[in-house]
Amino acid sequence: MAAGLHDRAVDRRARRSLPVFALCALVLLLAAAASLFYGSQPVPAAEVLAYLRGAPGNLAEANASVMALRVPRTVLGAVCGIALGVAGALCQAHTRNPLADPGLLGVSSGAATGVVLAISVFHLVSPAQYTVFGLLGGLLAGAVVLGLAARIRLANAATSLILAGTIITGVLNAVSSTVVLLDKVTMDRFRYWTVGSLSGRDASVLWDVVPWLLLGLLLTVLNASSLDALALGDDVASSLGRNVIRDRLIGLLAVVVLAAAATASMGAIAFLGLAAPHLAKRIAPSGLPGAVVLSGILGGAIMLLADTAGRLVLPTGELSVGIMLAILGAPLFIVIARSSRLRSAVDSL
Repeated sequence: MAAGLHDRAVDRRARRSLPVFALCALVLLLAAAASLFYGSQPVPAAEVLAYLRGAPGNLAEANASVMALRVPRTVLGAVCGIALGVAGALCQAHTRNPLADPGLLGVSSGAATGVVLAISVFHLVSPAQYTVFGLLGGLLAGAVVLGLAARIRLANAATSLILAGTIITGVLNAVSSTVVLLDKVTMDRFRYWTVGSLSGRDASVLWDVVPWLLLGLLLTVLNASSLDALALGDDVASSLGRNVIRDRLIGLLAVVVLAAAATASMGAIAFLGLAAPHLAKRIAPSGLPGAVVLSGILGGAIMLLADTAGRLVLPTGELSVGIMLAILGAPLFIVIARSSRLRSAVDSL
């Protein structure tokens, strides 16, 4: 009987969740459409539709060139926004820190160091060339942070992780800053990456990171069923039959892979991995797995909307998506930080 009541409760939660997920998915689709139809270079809607139908020969040459860049840019922005939203939700869940984002694991600093070394040592000049180096740097940094956290072994595992991430981030920032300050050419090229941008990213960048993004999402699916139990505490989760160490390792590996792939392809992106999970938790009608899914959908939508706004805000040229997210994310962060629920959570850390 108890099992039947539980199943009915799960069914009710699922039915309540469907409208919320459908609405958020619609917002993501509309954001993708806006990214395709609007930009600093106007393209008639009929020509955009012709390009999407696979008839680029019907477009003017200039408009065909614009769409050849806009389509992979839209797809990359959507998948990287989804990745950062999911990574942020997982990071907050596993560290129990409402202020955590994927940069906590040193991934952003590792990707930056990889890009700096690619530019300085190998003289690479385009995102398509140094994306792989940023990806490797982010993955290695995340792996080192997880290994170091396991060796520190403080009473609180989340504190060990934060401490390890802070140490590795400081070391990597020192390395990349030293290289940049000693090499003016590297500084000039690196500064375009570090602000975070989708501009100039073609299909080759997308194909470099898609396998890793898919791997990160697979790890997320494997980890999702453990999140509600882990939120009750490690002891309770263990009593419920969860392998806490394995669950946390899978979840944090998913954070590392997703954040490394997104950061390597776009550059450092602030606030998205923090804002999307908080927004998702406020509207998610079910538990943490549902909030993770919503975080991904909202992350993709926010990324595309910010990128489209950056293309339209200036009469000539554009603002990078990293700058737009910082402009939009800073007020949101202040609102979150002033909420009483978050203040009590921070005080308890």
